[in-house]
Amino acid sequence: MMNEHVKASQSVLVSVRNLKKYFDASPSLLARLIERKPKATLKAVDGVSFDIRRGETLALVGESGCGKSTTARMLVGLYKPTEGSVVIDGKDLFNSKGEDEKLAKGKIQMIFQDPYASLNPRWNVGKIVAEPIRAQKLMRNAKEIDDRVNSVLHLVNLSKEDKAKYPHQFSGGQRQRISIARAIAIHPEFLVCDEPTSALDVSVQAQVLNLMQNLQREVGLTYLFISHNLSVVHHISDRVGVMYLGRLVELTDKRTLFTEPRHPYTRMLLEAIPDMTQMHKKRTPVAGEVPNPLKPPSGCAFHPRCPYATERCKREVPQMKFIDSHGSTAEVACHAVEERRI
Repeated sequence: MMNEHVKASQSVLVSVRNLKKYFDASPSLLARLIERKPKATLKAVDGVSFDIRRGETLALVGESGCGKSTTARMLVGLYKPTEGSVVIDGKDLFNSKGEDEKLAKGKIQMIFQDPYASLNPRWNVGKIVAEPIRAQKLMRNAKEIDDRVNSVLHLVNLSKEDKAKYPHQFSGGQRQRISIARAIAIHPEFLVCDEPTSALDVSVQAQVLNLMQNLQREVGLTYLFISHNLSVVHHISDRVGVMYLGRLVELTDKRTLFTEPRHPYTRMLLEAIPDMTQMHKKRTPVAGEVPNPLKPPSGCAFHPRCPYATERCKREVPQMKFIDSHGSTAEVACHAVEERRI
């Protein structure tokens, strides 16, 4: 992993500012007219900001429905944000035109959660991996495209003989390697990985994660890694952002997050991780349920589940602020942390 001095010297590749994505979740017009139901808006992502430096891995974690996958889809252009900006290497992903737009989108690729669902079962591996090269019109010569496909298959520990095979002929781990080969075929700088190992066996997860780290060193990739598995996050990330109900509540380096978590929600997530070295210690499950995102709580969205909540927490939304402690720095959105109550 990169040390702090190296990370500090790196330039920012991805800059996300006040990113929001709202979905219209209103009942049908007929239901609104007859039953007088109001319109409803789902705030899937509600004002997220962060930077990712070149060559590092930022992980986003949180319970299902927290908005991490929606954030990932906005960063690759699959969703257009309701508000906010995504800047890739100085180019605005959604407001650039012409050559700038092509340059911005050409730096990004995505690895999806289910490798079988994301691969066309009617195409052989050679055609699957070559597709982004043809789509981006990076190469037109068939020999050059074939050489590039052979090269990226070799990088993910597959052979050129595999080009003639189809996705169903491979194991889950091999299919995810094909997905990675497709993603790096156009030599992107930034990969968005949406739970790329959650559908795999534990032993295969380790192989894919090690492969991704090797590629990061060899090719110089930058990752946004989406996961709910904190053990995987601990293995692969440099920095970690914790999301809750569409907002970031904590953002810091991996070591600080796992040794000195600040936000009560982060503490609850870490407390729930099984630990084989402490077999007799009672694990504390994450208390309560995620609130209905269509009717989020007032103030801090976490306050109904938080043991440190006060009246201020119920009425005022906390903002991300830098907190220094024991030589480490974290951004935390919590009134209790700000007031030094925890």
